[in-house]
This record gives sequence, C-alpha cells and structure tokens, in this order.
Amino acid sequence: MKPSLVQEQKLQWKMNQSLLQAIHILQFDSVELIDYIKEVAKENPLIEEVHYDYNMAQYRTENANSPEIGEMNQTELTMYDHLKNQLYTLEISEELEPIILFGIDSLNDDGYLAVDLDIWAQQCNTTKNMVEQALGMIQKLDPVGIGARTLDECILLQLEQMDIHQPFMEHLLKEHLDWIAEENTESIAAHYQITEETAAKIIKHIQSCHPKPGKLLETEKPEYIIPEATIYKDDGMWKVSFYKWNSPTIEINRTYMDLKVEKEAAMYLKEKYKQVDFLKQAIKYRSNTLELIVKNIVEKQYMYFEHGAFMLQPLTLREIASDLGMHISTVSRAISHKYVQTNQGVTPIKFFLQPGVKQINGKQTASFVIKQLIHECIQYENKTKPLSDEQIKKKLDKAFGIKVARRTVMKYREQLNLPSSTKRK
Repeated sequence: MKPSLVQEQKLQWKMNQSLLQAIHILQFDSVELIDYIKEVAKENPLIEEVHYDYNMAQYRTENANSPEIGEMNQTELTMYDHLKNQLYTLEISEELEPIILFGIDSLNDDGYLAVDLDIWAQQCNTTKNMVEQALGMIQKLDPVGIGARTLDECILLQLEQMDIHQPFMEHLLKEHLDWIAEENTESIAAHYQITEETAAKIIKHIQSCHPKPGKLLETEKPEYIIPEATIYKDDGMWKVSFYKWNSPTIEINRTYMDLKVEKEAAMYLKEKYKQVDFLKQAIKYRSNTLELIVKNIVEKQYMYFEHGAFMLQPLTLREIASDLGMHISTVSRAISHKYVQTNQGVTPIKFFLQPGVKQINGKQTASFVIKQLIHECIQYENKTKPLSDEQIKKKLDKAFGIKVARRTVMKYREQLNLPSSTKRK
C-alpha cells in the first residue's frame, strides 16, 4: 500500500507542474513564447530546433509614435489598476469590497502590504477579522505573492499554488535562508530529515519564486508589436488565420532515443523528455485557447468588422468565458498584451472587450463608441463657439440616438484629455 500511495502523490505533483506551466505560457505573447522556449532549450539537450516563421520583423510597427486603435489617449494601467480590475473574478460582499480596495491601495510597489492590520481595521472602521478576510482575497489575485507581508510569506504563497508546500518550509525560509542562497542541500536534508534530492528540488522551486510580484504588473510599452493572427474577409465570411509563430514547433534530437546510458543519465534524459512533453502541451493549450477566444470575438463583433469602429458592441470577459465554458481569469490571461491584424490596423485583442454604457432609454452602447463621437463633436465644432457638455449630450441624442447624462459626457471628455468648452475658446 505504501509504494502505491507515494506513486499517486508523485503523479499529482507532476500534473500540477504541467498545469502551472500551461497557465504561465498562456500569458506570453508570441515573442515572449519563442524567447521562453529558447531559454528552456539552453538547458535541455533534447531540443534540437524551434520552428517558427522567421519573418516576424516585417510586422514591426513602422511608426512607433502612432497609437493603435483603441489606445488613443489611454493612460497606462498601474499595478493597483491591474489588481482592482481582477476583483470581478471573486465573490465579494458589498461590505468587504471597500476594505479590499483600501488594502490594495496600501501595497508598496513590490506588491507587499505596507500597513499594519490593526491600522487597516481602524482606517476602515471595521474588525481585524474582516481585514484578514480582505487580505485573503487580495492574496488570491494574480500574480501569486501579491499582498504578502514578508518575503517568506510571499514565497510560501507561491509554493502553495505549486502544491509543493510542506510544514517545515516556513521554518526553513524564516531561519535558514542562507542555506537556500548557498544551495546547501546537505544541511537542509540533515536538519529536516529529508533526502538531498528532495532538498535540491525544494531549493529549485524556491528560487523560481518571484521575490517582488508587484514588479510583474509594471507596464512596459513594446518597442514593436507582433500580431498573433490576422482577421480577414473571404467569400463574404470573416475568418481568422493564426501566424506560424503563434504555435512554434519543437524538434527533438533523435540521437538520444537509442543511447545506452547509465541509470542516472537515463533518469536525467527521461526528465528532459517529460519537460519537452509538458512544454508542447502548454504551447498547444495556449494556441487552442487563444483561437477559441478570437473566433468568439469575431462572431460577437461582426458589425464592427463589417462597418467599422462606430459599430463596436459592448462585450465583457464574463460573456466570452460563459460562451466557451472557461474561467474569466483564463480568458483574461490569454488575451493580455496580445494583438491581431485587422482591416483597421494592428489592434489589441482587449480593445474588442468594451464595457456597455446604459443609456437613459435602457439601451447599451460601447463606451469606446461614445468617446469617439464626443471626440469628433469637439474636433469639428465651431472653434469660436465650442460645444458645452450639455450641447454635446443633445447632439449625441439627435444625431446618433445615444441618450446619456451630461455627467457621462463630462467624464469621457476628461478621460480623452479634452478641456471644457470655456478653455477651448
């Protein structure tokens, strides 16, 4: 019975590792994916070559200063924005939400909690128990480790997600961090009564944890943009064609297949074969997931592709996730920082997900459409008699049948960095 139990535990660990790698790779754009595979290939002798289209360079954006559609006048999202945007994936009570928001605003740039729990409770006029619940919610957000109070807690949160956490690891991180830094497997094995092989694996996993998870949410503008796919019309139908670099193939060095080697070398090669197999599965998962999502978006935004930006429809992550039977966070990861080539230019996939603004008459209109119309109203107004927000509101109603409140016009005008009528004279 005992060997059987150990074998089952080992199998579960490997499945978790494969799943974690798939989730990790899902977030990569094509350039990052190929760079990642090349890094793996440096340590895996079985990977002989990575095949993808070498003409990626021709897709570099010719004018780096020209904003892509959907990005005009948008501000860069901060770490705090990214975290708050994830809250819809959690079941949060109205009472708990403001406490969580205070906690997110109390993180430092590295993603660590920079406020004492008692002070947090006092500032939110609540109990410490509620604050602890709020912290637990924050620590469920991506990337894992966000909301930790110390380095060892940050690493433990990441190890728990890998499903390799063991009780003694907390003591190891608090009391013997030097053993990890020195990769002292002998001392770790002797002190915690484990094998040196297990100690080596633990060190490897700890070293793979990110010590400053907040830095993973820093926004960097790419020097160039590589689209994942092209969306085009053929035979009256809108179709999606993915570029070769979206799903690179890995060629194995077959000379290792029939090598007669000693037991230790054979185990090493077996582990490397499994690494390649996991990697191939993760690449396929990324490619299939992205394809399903993009095709769903094309179907939902058919009027946009037919008639242009002013026909963009309200669409949410939740709707796509529901259609495809996926978790919202999976959809979010899959489309993050990814682009498609359309007849409107290279476009971020997230552009097609637009919040709906509920009009006074109950209809829904994409916020982007309203912003574009406000921008055009101001762009072509009589410069000697600029339109007030109230006049823009009436024009939207009369010319386009869009009924929104004046304060909505003002909010969107400010988001577009357009001054008020008195300052436009």
